[in-house]
Amino acid sequence: MDPFLAQIIMFGGNFAPRGWAFCDGQLLPISQYTALFSILGTTYGGDGRTTFALPDLRGRVPVHAGSGSGPGLSLKRVGEKGGAENVTLSEAQMPAHNHAIHGSNVGGDDSDPTTGNGFGTAANDLYIETAPSTNMGSGVMSNAGGGQAHTNMQPFGCVNFIIALQGVFPSRS
Repeated sequence: MDPFLAQIIMFGGNFAPRGWAFCDGQLLPISQYTALFSILGTTYGGDGRTTFALPDLRGRVPVHAGSGSGPGLSLKRVGEKGGAENVTLSEAQMPAHNHAIHGSNVGGDDSDPTTGNGFGTAANDLYIETAPSTNMGSGVMSNAGGGQAHTNMQPFGCVNFIIALQGVFPSRS
């Protein structure tokens, strides 16, 4: 059975069979592939005068183009790309949470709470009526996390996507 022109399939080999090409974004001459260009146009790139590009699915998961109708679905157009392999979360993306304050039931050995002890030695009055004159040290309540990007990929198995350069011209239904 002949494939449709521009049909994309997964292929387990490490080469593109005759009449097919890898979906790797390569530019092709319009003069040599006029029928394929009439289907793809410049959706995936090229200047539209002498060249056009094949889809580039390297490191990408294909997603069906659609109207976005349905709960939580957004509009996706043919040729659109999105997503990122790595993401650094911002404070706004973090769930609400708190961090424990380091403390001890052993009396402090320093009258300065900025050293990270959590407890300081009391001079005379243990309680005061006014706000303290200094902030606690960074060792009392420290930042969490490293602020680096993390991998944002689902588990995957790698195969090649190939596109038919020759085949039956698809008719519109």
